[in-house]
Amino acid sequence: MSNKSLDIIHDEHRALAAMLSGLRGLVASIEAGRLKPDFELMASMIEYIEMVPEKVHHPKEDTYLFARLRERSAEALPVIERLEAEHREGDARIATLRSALEVYRREGETGLAGFQAALKTYIEHEWQHMNTEEHLIFPLARKHLSAEDWAQIDAAFLANDNPWQGPAGKYAALFTRIVNTAPAPVGLGDG
Repeated sequence: MSNKSLDIIHDEHRALAAMLSGLRGLVASIEAGRLKPDFELMASMIEYIEMVPEKVHHPKEDTYLFARLRERSAEALPVIERLEAEHREGDARIATLRSALEVYRREGETGLAGFQAALKTYIEHEWQHMNTEEHLIFPLARKHLSAEDWAQIDAAFLANDNPWQGPAGKYAALFTRIVNTAPAPVGLGDG
């Protein structure tokens, strides 16, 4: 049985992974001397990561999927509590990444290593977080939630605006700007 809400979460995870991979690729190209730093582009990518997953995606998981699963499965409780704690730490983790970018912008080349380290930590954490949701929470949800639960969760997820577009296309415009600015293979820009 396919659950629309799990498909939406999976698609959002893939979009976040693509943005993080793109940011990592830009930084690797800067380190290798193939690109000059584009601080505005990197700040835009961090803004996208902050505004979409941290402000839209995670609250939906907490409010709908995790809340219902919490009622149905004691087995899921420790995993849900850990994931919710990670969601609450999201703003602080983004602030660390944003701060490391500012240090890099101020210090120039000497700040690159600190930004790379902060980005690596952020990406590793997000990758682990998404894998925990998909490999532990998804199977528990499929096992313990009823058809009625799924109908309510799916309705809530489908009722929300597409978080990758957001109100009045704000996120779509940001995404388009990133894609048009970022050099290949990340985007369509010249580099």
